[in-house]
Amino acid sequence: MLSLVATPIGNLKDITLRALETLQSADLIACEDTRHSGNLLRHYEIHKPLISYHEHNEARRTAELIEELAAGKHIAVITDAGLPGISDPGHRLLRACIERGLPYTILPGPSAVLTALIGSGFPAEEFYYGGFLPVKSGGRERDLLAAAAREVTSVFFESPHRLLKTLDVCAQHFPERRICVARELTKQFEEFRIGLGPELLAHYSAKSVKGEIVFLVSGTT
Repeated sequence: MLSLVATPIGNLKDITLRALETLQSADLIACEDTRHSGNLLRHYEIHKPLISYHEHNEARRTAELIEELAAGKHIAVITDAGLPGISDPGHRLLRACIERGLPYTILPGPSAVLTALIGSGFPAEEFYYGGFLPVKSGGRERDLLAAAAREVTSVFFESPHRLLKTLDVCAQHFPERRICVARELTKQFEEFRIGLGPELLAHYSAKSVKGEIVFLVSGTT
């Protein structure tokens, strides 16, 4: 049995009872970063074998883990935060299970995308999720301009080191559109800062930006 298990995006108390039970019963836990996940597991006194499963070894690990699953092992997959398979490893192994007809289950839980979407106050009936904004300036500008043209809210992940460049594009090309920077979600210094591109650019230019960021562009409607 494969279990894709959602883990907290910041506050450790956000883990579900079902997630704890599943991690406790698994034969093996595959995690994006064994050191990071080790902190979570130690906090809840879960002592299970850990194996790394990240973007650099996902293909090789999938081939190994699918055989373990076929042999009847119960393997839980977790990432550093949130639900595996959303901009994180997990999809490849799940697809292999489907192809082999092996059992699997998804344990829902914390989501940075949905938390940021609701916290922004932007319409949430429909939305576009674009993953991480491109590192290169040309790709980033293209994705942001596409977001500005959509009727629905667009949601991206962004690095604090590139936030000013992203806000500069917004300020130049669609200065009247409302933007939200959702930062450090569920943590002590959680922030939802909502405003126009020029306002947010001025704000973050005057301070150093840290922490994980979800970046939202409101739609045209």
